[in-house]
Amino acid sequence: MVTAAIRQAPEQDGDRPTAGNHEAKLLGPQPLPVAGPLDWLMTAPFVAAFWAVLIVFDLPQRIARLFGPRPHEIVVGCMLHGLVGALRVMGTSIEVERSPLVKPATAYLLVANHQSLLDIPVVGSLLFSNYPKYVSKFELARWIPSISYNLRRGGNALINRGNRRQAQSAISEAVVTAAERGVSMLIYPEGTRSRHGELRAFKQAGTQSMLDAAPGLEIVPVVIENSWRLLANNLLPAAWGTRIKVKIGDPIARNAGQDAGEVLDLCRTFISEALLEWRREERRVAAD
Repeated sequence: MVTAAIRQAPEQDGDRPTAGNHEAKLLGPQPLPVAGPLDWLMTAPFVAAFWAVLIVFDLPQRIARLFGPRPHEIVVGCMLHGLVGALRVMGTSIEVERSPLVKPATAYLLVANHQSLLDIPVVGSLLFSNYPKYVSKFELARWIPSISYNLRRGGNALINRGNRRQAQSAISEAVVTAAERGVSMLIYPEGTRSRHGELRAFKQAGTQSMLDAAPGLEIVPVVIENSWRLLANNLLPAAWGTRIKVKIGDPIARNAGQDAGEVLDLCRTFISEALLEWRREERRVAAD
Protein backbone atom coordinates (compact mmCIF):
# COMPACT_ATOMS: atom_id res chain seq x y z
CA MET A 1 0.00 0.00 0.00
CA VAL A 2 2.78 2.40 0.80
CA THR A 3 4.53 1.61 -2.49
CA ALA A 4 1.35 2.19 -4.44
CA ALA A 5 0.77 5.52 -2.74
CA ILE A 6 4.26 6.65 -3.62
CA ARG A 7 3.86 5.67 -7.22
CA GLN A 8 0.58 7.53 -7.54
CA ALA A 9 1.94 10.70 -5.97
CA PRO A 10 3.19 13.38 -8.35
CA GLU A 11 6.95 13.23 -8.65
CA GLN A 12 9.27 16.16 -8.90
CA ASP A 13 12.88 16.21 -10.04
CA GLY A 14 15.18 15.16 -7.21
CA ASP A 15 12.22 13.97 -5.12
CA ARG A 16 11.57 10.52 -6.58
CA PRO A 17 11.55 7.74 -3.98
CA THR A 18 14.69 5.64 -4.20
CA ALA A 19 16.31 2.91 -2.13
CA GLY A 20 18.93 5.46 -1.07
CA ASN A 21 16.30 7.93 0.11
CA HIS A 22 14.51 5.20 2.02
CA GLU A 23 17.70 4.10 3.73
CA ALA A 24 18.55 7.70 4.62
CA LYS A 25 15.12 8.06 6.20
CA LEU A 26 15.55 4.86 8.20
CA LEU A 27 18.92 6.08 9.47
CA GLY A 28 17.58 9.55 10.24
CA PRO A 29 15.61 10.80 13.26
CA GLN A 30 13.04 8.27 14.39
CA PRO A 31 9.44 8.92 15.54
CA LEU A 32 9.18 9.78 19.21
CA PRO A 33 7.57 7.14 21.45
CA VAL A 34 4.08 7.99 22.61
CA ALA A 35 3.83 8.22 26.39
CA GLY A 36 1.40 5.90 28.17
CA PRO A 37 0.26 5.35 31.77
CA LEU A 38 3.10 2.92 32.61
CA ASP A 39 5.66 5.42 31.34
CA TRP A 40 4.46 8.04 33.83
CA LEU A 41 3.91 5.55 36.64
CA MET A 42 7.36 3.94 36.50
CA THR A 43 9.58 6.90 35.66
CA ALA A 44 10.02 8.06 39.26
CA PRO A 45 10.97 4.57 40.57
CA PHE A 46 13.38 4.17 37.64
CA VAL A 47 15.10 7.49 38.29
CA ALA A 48 15.30 6.73 42.01
CA ALA A 49 16.82 3.28 41.35
CA PHE A 50 19.33 4.68 38.86
CA TRP A 51 20.56 7.40 41.20
CA ALA A 52 20.62 4.99 44.13
CA VAL A 53 23.09 2.78 42.24
CA LEU A 54 25.31 5.76 41.45
CA ILE A 55 25.32 6.93 45.07
CA VAL A 56 25.87 3.48 46.56
CA PHE A 57 28.90 2.73 44.37
CA ASP A 58 30.68 6.05 44.79
CA LEU A 59 32.43 5.22 48.07
CA PRO A 60 33.33 1.59 47.17
CA GLN A 61 35.02 2.92 44.03
CA ARG A 62 37.20 5.25 46.05
CA ILE A 63 38.13 2.50 48.49
CA ALA A 64 38.86 0.01 45.69
CA ARG A 65 41.07 2.55 43.92
CA LEU A 66 43.40 2.52 46.93
CA PHE A 67 44.27 -1.08 46.02
CA GLY A 68 44.98 -0.35 42.37
CA PRO A 69 43.24 0.05 39.02
CA ARG A 70 41.95 -3.52 38.67
CA PRO A 71 39.93 -3.58 41.94
CA HIS A 72 38.53 -0.22 40.90
CA GLU A 73 37.57 -1.57 37.47
CA ILE A 74 35.81 -4.54 39.04
CA VAL A 75 33.73 -2.23 41.23
CA VAL A 76 32.92 -0.08 38.19
CA GLY A 77 31.80 -3.19 36.32
CA CYS A 78 29.51 -4.10 39.20
CA MET A 79 28.11 -0.57 39.15
CA LEU A 80 27.37 -0.85 35.41
CA HIS A 81 25.51 -4.13 36.02
CA GLY A 82 23.58 -2.33 38.77
CA LEU A 83 22.62 0.46 36.36
CA VAL A 84 21.41 -2.13 33.85
CA GLY A 85 19.35 -3.59 36.69
CA ALA A 86 17.81 -0.17 37.22
CA LEU A 87 16.75 -0.16 33.57
CA ARG A 88 14.69 -3.27 34.29
CA VAL A 89 12.48 -1.12 36.52
CA MET A 90 11.26 0.48 33.28
CA GLY A 91 10.55 -2.93 31.75
CA THR A 92 13.65 -2.62 29.57
CA SER A 93 14.97 -5.72 27.84
CA ILE A 94 18.34 -6.14 26.15
CA GLU A 95 18.95 -8.37 23.13
CA VAL A 96 22.59 -9.14 22.37
CA GLU A 97 24.28 -10.57 19.29
CA ARG A 98 27.97 -11.02 20.05
CA SER A 99 30.70 -12.31 17.78
CA PRO A 100 32.33 -15.43 19.25
CA LEU A 101 35.64 -13.99 18.02
CA VAL A 102 35.51 -11.23 20.63
CA LYS A 103 37.47 -12.68 23.52
CA PRO A 104 37.09 -11.82 27.20
CA ALA A 105 40.00 -10.22 29.05
CA THR A 106 41.38 -8.90 25.74
CA ALA A 107 42.21 -5.35 24.71
CA TYR A 108 40.37 -3.90 21.71
CA LEU A 109 39.63 -0.55 20.16
CA LEU A 110 35.84 -0.29 20.21
CA VAL A 111 33.95 1.94 17.76
CA ALA A 112 30.23 2.46 18.43
CA ASN A 113 27.27 4.62 17.55
CA HIS A 114 25.96 6.77 20.38
CA GLN A 115 22.26 7.19 21.13
CA SER A 116 22.12 7.87 24.87
CA LEU A 117 24.12 8.13 28.08
CA LEU A 118 22.62 4.73 28.82
CA ASP A 119 24.82 3.23 26.10
CA ILE A 120 27.72 3.20 28.55
CA PRO A 121 26.22 0.92 31.23
CA VAL A 122 24.71 -1.37 28.60
CA VAL A 123 27.85 -1.85 26.50
CA GLY A 124 30.19 -1.65 29.50
CA SER A 125 28.36 -4.44 31.31
CA LEU A 126 28.40 -6.66 28.20
CA LEU A 127 32.15 -6.18 27.81
CA PHE A 128 32.84 -6.32 31.52
CA SER A 129 36.06 -8.34 31.36
CA ASN A 130 37.47 -6.13 28.60
CA TYR A 131 37.27 -3.17 31.01
CA PRO A 132 36.48 -0.53 28.38
CA LYS A 133 37.66 3.04 28.89
CA TYR A 134 35.81 5.97 27.38
CA VAL A 135 36.35 9.27 25.63
CA SER A 136 34.28 11.83 27.52
CA LYS A 137 33.92 15.59 27.72
CA PHE A 138 35.36 17.35 30.77
CA GLU A 139 31.97 18.46 32.03
CA LEU A 140 30.90 14.95 32.99
CA ALA A 141 33.88 14.58 35.34
CA ARG A 142 32.20 16.77 37.98
CA TRP A 143 29.37 16.39 40.44
CA ILE A 144 27.91 13.07 39.21
CA PRO A 145 28.22 10.33 41.86
CA SER A 146 30.35 7.37 40.71
CA ILE A 147 30.44 8.51 37.08
CA SER A 148 32.61 11.57 37.64
CA TYR A 149 35.08 9.76 39.91
CA ASN A 150 35.47 6.93 37.41
CA LEU A 151 36.03 9.35 34.54
CA ARG A 152 38.73 11.15 36.49
CA ARG A 153 40.54 8.16 38.01
CA GLY A 154 39.64 5.22 35.78
CA GLY A 155 42.03 5.78 32.87
CA ASN A 156 39.49 7.46 30.59
CA ALA A 157 40.20 10.27 28.12
CA LEU A 158 38.73 13.59 29.24
CA ILE A 159 38.60 16.03 26.36
CA ASN A 160 37.85 19.67 25.75
CA ARG A 161 35.75 19.72 22.60
CA GLY A 162 36.94 23.25 21.84
CA ASN A 163 40.62 22.27 21.93
CA ARG A 164 41.44 19.73 19.25
CA ARG A 165 45.09 19.40 20.22
CA GLN A 166 44.22 18.68 23.86
CA ALA A 167 41.57 16.15 22.81
CA GLN A 168 43.94 14.24 20.54
CA SER A 169 46.65 14.23 23.20
CA ALA A 170 44.24 12.99 25.90
CA ILE A 171 42.94 10.20 23.66
CA SER A 172 46.44 9.10 22.66
CA GLU A 173 47.64 9.02 26.27
CA ALA A 174 44.61 7.05 27.47
CA VAL A 175 44.89 4.54 24.62
CA VAL A 176 48.60 3.94 25.22
CA THR A 177 47.91 3.27 28.89
CA ALA A 178 44.96 1.00 28.07
CA ALA A 179 47.02 -1.03 25.59
CA GLU A 180 49.84 -1.43 28.11
CA ARG A 181 47.38 -2.73 30.71
CA GLY A 182 45.49 -4.99 28.30
CA VAL A 183 42.16 -3.15 28.58
CA SER A 184 39.96 -1.71 25.85
CA MET A 185 39.16 1.80 24.66
CA LEU A 186 35.78 2.85 23.29
CA ILE A 187 35.15 5.88 21.14
CA TYR A 188 31.94 7.37 19.73
CA PRO A 189 33.00 8.89 16.38
CA GLU A 190 29.72 10.81 16.05
CA GLY A 191 31.07 13.06 18.79
CA THR A 192 27.71 13.49 20.50
CA ARG A 193 24.52 11.59 21.24
CA SER A 194 21.91 11.14 18.51
CA ARG A 195 18.93 11.92 20.68
CA HIS A 196 16.34 10.69 18.19
CA GLY A 197 18.15 7.61 16.94
CA GLU A 198 19.70 9.08 13.81
CA LEU A 199 23.11 7.85 12.69
CA ARG A 200 25.33 10.92 12.43
CA ALA A 201 28.48 11.42 10.39
CA PHE A 202 31.65 9.97 11.88
CA LYS A 203 34.52 12.31 12.71
CA GLN A 204 38.04 11.10 12.01
CA ALA A 205 40.30 13.11 14.32
CA GLY A 206 39.73 11.28 17.60
CA THR A 207 39.68 7.88 15.94
CA GLN A 208 42.96 8.61 14.15
CA SER A 209 44.58 9.46 17.48
CA MET A 210 43.28 6.20 18.92
CA LEU A 211 44.56 4.11 16.01
CA ASP A 212 47.97 5.75 15.99
CA ALA A 213 48.40 5.21 19.73
CA ALA A 214 47.69 1.46 19.60
CA PRO A 215 48.62 0.09 16.16
CA GLY A 216 48.59 -3.49 17.40
CA LEU A 217 45.01 -3.61 18.71
CA GLU A 218 42.13 -4.98 16.66
CA ILE A 219 39.00 -2.89 16.14
CA VAL A 220 35.57 -4.08 17.19
CA PRO A 221 32.46 -2.30 15.84
CA VAL A 222 29.53 -2.09 18.25
CA VAL A 223 25.93 -1.18 17.40
CA ILE A 224 23.27 -0.12 19.89
CA GLU A 225 19.65 0.55 19.01
CA ASN A 226 16.67 2.00 20.90
CA SER A 227 18.57 3.26 23.94
CA TRP A 228 17.57 6.74 22.76
CA ARG A 229 13.90 5.88 23.27
CA LEU A 230 14.22 5.64 27.06
CA LEU A 231 15.25 9.28 27.35
CA ALA A 232 13.60 10.66 24.22
CA ASN A 233 11.16 12.74 26.28
CA ASN A 234 13.84 13.89 28.77
CA LEU A 235 12.27 11.69 31.49
CA LEU A 236 8.90 13.40 31.03
CA PRO A 237 8.34 10.48 31.03
CA ALA A 238 10.87 7.69 30.37
CA ALA A 239 9.71 5.02 27.94
CA TRP A 240 8.36 1.80 29.42
CA GLY A 241 9.17 -1.57 27.82
CA THR A 242 12.04 -0.42 25.60
CA ARG A 243 13.80 -3.25 23.80
CA ILE A 244 17.47 -2.31 23.45
CA LYS A 245 19.46 -4.20 20.84
CA VAL A 246 23.23 -4.58 20.80
CA LYS A 247 25.43 -6.17 18.15
CA ILE A 248 29.15 -6.70 18.77
CA GLY A 249 30.94 -7.43 15.52
CA ASP A 250 33.96 -9.47 14.54
CA PRO A 251 37.32 -7.92 15.39
CA ILE A 252 38.82 -6.10 12.40
CA ALA A 253 42.50 -6.86 11.88
CA ARG A 254 44.78 -3.90 11.37
CA ASN A 255 46.56 -3.30 8.08
CA ALA A 256 49.82 -1.44 7.63
CA GLY A 257 49.14 2.18 6.76
CA GLN A 258 45.44 1.89 7.51
CA ASP A 259 43.97 5.31 8.28
CA ALA A 260 40.98 6.42 10.29
CA GLY A 261 38.83 7.01 7.22
CA GLU A 262 39.12 3.40 6.09
CA VAL A 263 38.45 2.06 9.57
CA LEU A 264 35.48 4.33 10.10
CA ASP A 265 34.01 3.35 6.73
CA LEU A 266 34.17 -0.33 7.74
CA CYS A 267 32.65 0.36 11.18
CA ARG A 268 29.96 2.72 9.89
CA THR A 269 28.92 0.21 7.22
CA PHE A 270 28.60 -2.49 9.87
CA ILE A 271 26.61 -0.18 12.15
CA SER A 272 24.33 1.20 9.43
CA GLU A 273 23.54 -2.27 8.05
CA ALA A 274 22.54 -3.52 11.50
CA LEU A 275 20.34 -0.47 12.13
CA LEU A 276 18.69 -0.81 8.72
CA GLU A 277 17.98 -4.52 9.30
CA TRP A 278 16.45 -3.88 12.72
CA ARG A 279 14.37 -0.92 11.61
CA ARG A 280 13.04 -2.66 8.51
CA GLU A 281 12.02 -5.61 10.63
CA GLU A 282 10.35 -3.29 13.14
CA ARG A 283 8.32 -1.68 10.37
CA ARG A 284 7.36 -5.06 8.91
CA VAL A 285 6.09 -6.20 12.30
CA ALA A 286 4.18 -2.92 12.80
CA ALA A 287 2.57 -3.28 9.38
CA ASP A 288 1.33 -6.86 9.99
